[in-house]
Amino acid sequence: MTSLADADLSQLVDDWLDWSQAAARLGVTEAKVRTMIKDHELAGAVPSPGSRPGVPAAFLDDEGLPVKGLGGLLTVLHDGGYDDRECIAWMFTDADLPGRPIDALRENRGSEVKRRAQAMGF
Repeated sequence: MTSLADADLSQLVDDWLDWSQAAARLGVTEAKVRTMIKDHELAGAVPSPGSRPGVPAAFLDDEGLPVKGLGGLLTVLHDGGYDDRECIAWMFTDADLPGRPIDALRENRGSEVKRRAQAMGF
């Protein structure tokens, strides 16, 4: 099995927003998007070699805000030693929740996802 660090994010995540697109959806500056990534409110990565860094579009809800629970989940994963690429790979990989953790978050089933993320840290 491929490790999360080696996952091909361009295959796992269908829709990416570059910094300017993410900023426009969020109603903030590109600098604020980078700060949100640094503060683990969002996660960003370069999906494939040669492409621009981006944020998975699924991380933003229909109102243009980060999906509820995303920041807390990213903090748990980072505390467990995962970097942004690994966080994104884990969230877009089927984890028997049922389905992918990002889908569970978007369906307001974040507590279940967070429990699984906490267990991974041990």
